[in-house]
Amino acid sequence: MSQANYVYIMLSDTGTLFTTLIKKYTRAPYNHASLSFDPQLEDMYSFGRKNPKNPLHGGFVKEDIARGTFSKYQNTMCVIYRLEVTDREKEKMKRVLEVFQRNNHKFLYNILGLIGVSMKEPVEFSNSYFCSQFVAEVLNRSGIKLWDKLPALVTPDDFRNSEELELVYEGRLIDYVS
Repeated sequence: MSQANYVYIMLSDTGTLFTTLIKKYTRAPYNHASLSFDPQLEDMYSFGRKNPKNPLHGGFVKEDIARGTFSKYQNTMCVIYRLEVTDREKEKMKRVLEVFQRNNHKFLYNILGLIGVSMKEPVEFSNSYFCSQFVAEVLNRSGIKLWDKLPALVTPDDFRNSEELELVYEGRLIDYVS
């Protein structure tokens, strides 16, 4: 019998102007989604700011809690879930991620996709994602379907409301990682 295998999905709110605007519209407590392969969140990926100081320059990112965008926002609130997966599903996810890592420079942040979500119309471009679309896409390509909708319509709140995910932690990110 093999031991349980998990991936971790973190939803967060840094409290920036951009996230505050999104929250006003969505009325959801978290507006950013990230995918991690370990409970310490050391291998964590998403679509977001490439440079913590510039919210307009986005794309595929390996998130670094100690030195990246999160380090600039000490009061970031988060919720962390875990999802039990098979060895095969986890390997598929890692292979999908390798494609993103190898082609990192080709990926853009799908800002129009956010507008599409608000209108319940998927706006998809090749090599362009927003955070929750990216996490849903990686899960989908690995054979994990948490919802009956396109990744381009998945919001961070969809993860929060998924019965498949098990709550691990909710509170300040800095308290979780320290």
